[in-house]
Amino acid sequence: MTSLNNNVSDKEAQHSCFQEWMELQQQDLLELLHKSDSSSSSSSSTCNTSVSSDYNLKQLIEKSIKHFQEYIDTRRHLAGSDVTAYLAPTWCTTLESSMLWISGCRPSSYIRLLYAMSGKEFESHLSNYIQGNRSGQLSGLLTVQLNSVDELQRKTIRKEDQLSNKLASLQEEIADQPFSIIANEVGNLGEICYEAEEALDRHAKFLMNVVEEADKLRMETLKEMVINILSPLQAVDFLIASKKLHLCVNAWGKTRDHQHGRNRETTQERNTCPNLSCLEN
Repeated sequence: MTSLNNNVSDKEAQHSCFQEWMELQQQDLLELLHKSDSSSSSSSSTCNTSVSSDYNLKQLIEKSIKHFQEYIDTRRHLAGSDVTAYLAPTWCTTLESSMLWISGCRPSSYIRLLYAMSGKEFESHLSNYIQGNRSGQLSGLLTVQLNSVDELQRKTIRKEDQLSNKLASLQEEIADQPFSIIANEVGNLGEICYEAEEALDRHAKFLMNVVEEADKLRMETLKEMVINILSPLQAVDFLIASKKLHLCVNAWGKTRDHQHGRNRETTQERNTCPNLSCLEN
């Protein structure tokens, strides 16, 4: 991830961190797609080959999780001096910003995506199911897996609600003491006095704690799904769907921003959704 340089402004470092993360998502996606195709084509192979394939898939899953953790760690370092930027990021498209929950996606959205993809696979292979043939990975979730996903969803939503309430309380504090008193007593509206700086710094520390807890919940939910609940091949299919969605929302957002005259990125960064045609052969 981004190598931090004291000569680089906070804004440049934050933008670079996000851009590198999106590029890494593309690289991981292509690798996951390649491995998924290879594993599917060798699904009728011997037991030893299957064990080897599972091992390779697990390594790829761990690599993807490691990249996410590195992004979180780099982001946390940068947010230490400017956490509010991560609650209203200028490096995201307006479409992405409209979907943010505490500086990222809702952890429960992982589970919604899993349900959506498993339902789509089931519908597209319904005739095969009627004949007793199963194709696709996410459509073949076992009862014990579905129970685990349901339990994870309920637990995740409870924690999301707790964090949402914490953030709501912090937002409401702006209209309470000490901010309201300080603002009422200033003579110059553009002035940031010592008391205001001190209050804002305290507020930022509480915000940082909430962002860190949200990032922790995102990581815990993802790891529980792809490591403890899904099989290696199911986890790879899920990660593919997740990364495709993230990259496409980013690209769609850039297109719509450009259509409305909101140029929030350079020309080189526009339309960066990866071309996957190279994998069709």
